[in-house]
Amino acid sequence: MQLGTVALTGAAGNIGSVVRKALRAEATRLILLDRVPLRPEADNEEAHTVDLRDQAAVQSALAGADRVLHLGGVPDEAPLPELLDVNVLGTHHVLEAARRTGIDRVVLASSNRVTGFYPVEHVTDPQDPVRPDGLYGVSKAAVEALGRLYSDKFGLSVVCLRIGSFEPAPTEPRHLATWLSPRDAIGFLLAALAAPPAVRFATAYAVSANTRRFWQLPDPAVLDYTPLDNAESHAAAVPGAAHPTAPASPQAGSFALPEFTLRHLNP
Repeated sequence: MQLGTVALTGAAGNIGSVVRKALRAEATRLILLDRVPLRPEADNEEAHTVDLRDQAAVQSALAGADRVLHLGGVPDEAPLPELLDVNVLGTHHVLEAARRTGIDRVVLASSNRVTGFYPVEHVTDPQDPVRPDGLYGVSKAAVEALGRLYSDKFGLSVVCLRIGSFEPAPTEPRHLATWLSPRDAIGFLLAALAAPPAVRFATAYAVSANTRRFWQLPDPAVLDYTPLDNAESHAAAVPGAAHPTAPASPQAGSFALPEFTLRHLNP
């Protein structure tokens, strides 16, 4: 499927930098957005320095796009005002620009941290109620809710990807369940951009085919990608991999500890 003109927010980020290279070959034109200045590296790229909190700048940069891959935002736990300002309001600006300019598909980067308090013994499905493990997870739950609203109310086609632990290789025991390899990340993101037009709204976990995985893989009818990598192939190099996690402990691991969020709360 031809992707046409694709806009990529957060193009300078960890995932954005990887998927940018893959999108060059799939998109007729690639519009790069980030608050960090970028330079085009191919004839079909154009770059915009944009703060997602600036609605007019976002709409101007997205003009002419057929699809948007929205990766921009605060990537981890932070004070709630910052998360609301960038993640939630920034996503609203992207969705509103898509509504106003007639963009066909918006892919929103959500996070596994939306359901981090489910126990590791539970295979979590996107239809399960959210159980965020912190303020960051709350902001991503709001991002998903905005996507649902714009799909239901305005007919926008939205896919929310709950991204796993994006790393070159797993480095800790939790990653043996949550790892998302760069190759699989590209596969999931391209599949979400190219999902059938009949997919008006979907939420899916983007995670590699890990033996210890505790998230449900997407329905191929919605997201036609089968992950290729398995964290288990790296287990011998991961300290503590031989010690099983207690079944009742939260999927978020240390992210679920009170201390992880308390340092971001006002005294």
